[in-house]
Amino acid sequence: MKSAVTSVVRTASRLRPLAHVSTIKAMTTTTKPAASMATAQVAEQTRSEQPFFPDEPFKPRMRTSIPGPESKKAIEDLHKVFDTRSLNMMVNYQNSFGNYIADLDGNVLLDVFAQIASIPVGYSNPTLLAAATSPEMASAIINRPALGSFPQHDWAEILRTGVLKVAPKGLDQVVTAMAGSDANELAYKAAFMWKRRQERGGGDVEFSDEEIASAMNNKAPGSPHMSILSFRSAFHGRLFGSLSTTRSKPVHKLDIPAFDWPQASFPHLRYPLADHVSENAAEEARCLAETEDLIKNFRHPVVAVVVEPVQAEGGDNHATPTFFKGLRDITRRNDVMFIVDEVQTGVGATGRFWAHDHWNMADPPDMVTFSKKAQTAGYYFGNPDLRPNKPYRQFNTWMGDPARAILFRAIIQEIERLNLVESTAQVGEYLYSGLERLAERYPYEIQNLRGKGQGTFLAWDSPTRDDFLKRAKGLGINIGGSGERAVRLRPMLIFQKHHADILLEATEKLVST
Repeated sequence: MKSAVTSVVRTASRLRPLAHVSTIKAMTTTTKPAASMATAQVAEQTRSEQPFFPDEPFKPRMRTSIPGPESKKAIEDLHKVFDTRSLNMMVNYQNSFGNYIADLDGNVLLDVFAQIASIPVGYSNPTLLAAATSPEMASAIINRPALGSFPQHDWAEILRTGVLKVAPKGLDQVVTAMAGSDANELAYKAAFMWKRRQERGGGDVEFSDEEIASAMNNKAPGSPHMSILSFRSAFHGRLFGSLSTTRSKPVHKLDIPAFDWPQASFPHLRYPLADHVSENAAEEARCLAETEDLIKNFRHPVVAVVVEPVQAEGGDNHATPTFFKGLRDITRRNDVMFIVDEVQTGVGATGRFWAHDHWNMADPPDMVTFSKKAQTAGYYFGNPDLRPNKPYRQFNTWMGDPARAILFRAIIQEIERLNLVESTAQVGEYLYSGLERLAERYPYEIQNLRGKGQGTFLAWDSPTRDDFLKRAKGLGINIGGSGERAVRLRPMLIFQKHHADILLEATEKLVST
């Protein structure tokens, strides 16, 4: 077995990009680049840093503009059979390694967008390759089970040693799914079934003939007039239920029929937070009052409130723990479900495994949905009444994917082995400090810097955001935006201080010109 793993790791080493001209150790001892003003005060700290990927590229390398000639050819060919209008860049994943993403033209970029916040432990990670080439993975792939009807014999063990090992406090069960939108849809269904079970008087009460007949015609009482409350600027997915709770961009929703469901205001905080404590507290109180009023008075009874710990796609909008604890109190006293959407915020990026851990709540959410960095999807819950009263009600053919659950287990092992959540918290402090100094020098270009104490889940507003993102690529930085003006950082958990130095130096060049 040991020799097999050694062979796999050796294979992984051959996946590294052609840009490996030196190791980080060599960089910090012999060819250390001049630090920018943003990093000069702290750059010395990176000299003794042990890299997680010692054979990563030395730094970004740009040979052509993006897209270069080879990428243009590939994009033209792909567009014949697949819509490429949303394409960011054409990637060569065999030459992408660690924190660096490569294209077909020899360009190698530091990736702080990470497949829209979805890559946790680096490209071509040897530990994940070992899991991916194991007999257990091969069986899961070629014998993919319909988990609701034909689960594999070790499915419970896979869940206990992976997905459930990192379950949020108080939530000890899981429904697995295919993607984040799917996870939210299933959580909404669970909330509706829970409420109707409650209204009928228990899970042992049978459906009435009227309910059965009317459900087939999409009418009440079988198809009840109930709702899920979400927040303005929220993003919860693109399927029908999740899209009805998505409020971030019109382009997501245009032409699609939607449910008549309510939206409450999400707090618009003023920054720096320390300078606007009373105004922000009043804003959060206003939003909480509006939320409770909608729960009590909206025309379709509200069954659940769904919220993101940070409204990522909607512009990286934050709120304080006080706001979220207030939501938990409101949902409790009004007997509605509290669903926390951790699809983008979950698995370590905020310096906690789950972002809602920052709230320090004694009373946990009713459901927590997840995907992205977990590389699988689903929702956690603890209340046994959230299990439907009959089989096949929360069901589809696949109900998730054992291969992806096995991969998540390997991701968890890698996170624990390298202590990546704590590392992300520390690197986030370092990066935020550098950005804070840049914001002081370039206040017009870096506005409303936010995410302090939230690991590397950082963002700021830029009046020239789209131009900033485009020019960043020319400096070898793959970075993304959110909302109308926000530049958002979504590096991987293996992002370290020497990567932060590269990002800060590039950012200073961009905002100073």
